[in-house]
Amino acid sequence: MKTWRSASLVATAAAMLALTTACGQEKGDQSPNGQNVGNQAPAKADGYGAGDDGYGAGAGDAKEGAAKTKAAGQLAVWDSKKLGEVVTDSEGFTLYRFDKDTAQPPKSNCDGACATTWPAVAADGAVAAPGVDKSLLGEVTRTDGSKQLTIDGWPMYRYAKDAKAGDAKGQGVGGTWYAAAPDGKKASPAAEAEPPAETEPPAETAPVDPAGLSTRKDPKLGEVVVDKNGMTVYRFTKDSAWPMKSACTGACLQKWPAVQPVDKNDTKGILKKGFVVFNRPDGQKQQTIDCWPLYTFSGDKKPGDTNGQGVGGTWYAAGANGKPVGAPKK
Repeated sequence: MKTWRSASLVATAAAMLALTTACGQEKGDQSPNGQNVGNQAPAKADGYGAGDDGYGAGAGDAKEGAAKTKAAGQLAVWDSKKLGEVVTDSEGFTLYRFDKDTAQPPKSNCDGACATTWPAVAADGAVAAPGVDKSLLGEVTRTDGSKQLTIDGWPMYRYAKDAKAGDAKGQGVGGTWYAAAPDGKKASPAAEAEPPAETEPPAETAPVDPAGLSTRKDPKLGEVVVDKNGMTVYRFTKDSAWPMKSACTGACLQKWPAVQPVDKNDTKGILKKGFVVFNRPDGQKQQTIDCWPLYTFSGDKKPGDTNGQGVGGTWYAAGANGKPVGAPKK
């Protein structure tokens, strides 16, 4: 009888230990549901040289299944210095449009080998980027019967050679493929205004750090987390870290966009413990620090702004350890 009770206690203790380490505490980064998390780049496709057909398809053989459509989830807008505003999927991958397609009426002319190099983006589950007119999203039926996402009528694609979030290797391929802007047009940088004859030094703000997530010294709040554009990152006190849960859904996400996944090696000064990706119920992936979901604030217009601090008594700038800076202690 003692032997049976001892074995039962050991099994119970082992189960509890597994639960407490599931949030990347000790053995790598895994989400509570057992899925690997973090910025894992998709397998790199080889042999996709640019051809004369304008598809960018070469003689190499693509891996089986590469042409299958994949949902875009929560779309986002990436502000590229070279390309201007570029629309991305929920994982930060660039979306493209094809000059040989048509928008009125919507029609895709990329099939077969072309669709292997330029996988179509599935229409199902796509959500407009914050601040972008959702009426621009639509769908077109492809020759295989699948539904492809369109933006203002233009079918959307990914590029097989883009290996990680932020890549835009498909830009200009064959003179027909271009990164898509949030309105469906070709992405293009805004015209630079001519500088005034005499310029004053800019107001003192934290320099933009190229790291995906880093910290800056705020004169009022102290050390706070910022994204790659230097924008303040926030915590929502109504969220929970274990189990990981976001209380910001629907219209809330329009005002407080979720921080997209960031590679752990693309950080500076950030706590690495519990630095995992949270799979939201809406299909979007969200970065966490110490298992706390992270957000930016639509009311912040430039690097150094902290307009979200203290909003509603529930939103606070995130510290390097994931704690809400300046939040009342409970």
